[in-house]
Amino acid sequence: MSKIGASIIRGFEEAIAFAEGTADMSLYRVHIPAEIDVRAIRGRLGLTQQQFAVRFGFSVNTLRHWEQGRRVPEGPTRAYLMVIDREPKAVEKALRIA
Repeated sequence: MSKIGASIIRGFEEAIAFAEGTADMSLYRVHIPAEIDVRAIRGRLGLTQQQFAVRFGFSVNTLRHWEQGRRVPEGPTRAYLMVIDREPKAVEKALRIA
């Protein structure tokens, strides 16, 4: 088996263990920032509030509250926003209706 093939299989096995809850969580580290600039993310993508909300599954009102500082995204939502910021095409592809 090639190194690439072995790496893919190892990654698949790790993903299964993670999904089943049997993975050694001490091996995984994530950093989710305490604050995230939603307006800046939206601006980098060149989208209006309406477009951003529809594309990524947020309500426009929630988006406005975040951008105006009246509310802040919770941990999992901040993580999702980070993924949108770094890999917007992957998120769009994942959310696309088959």
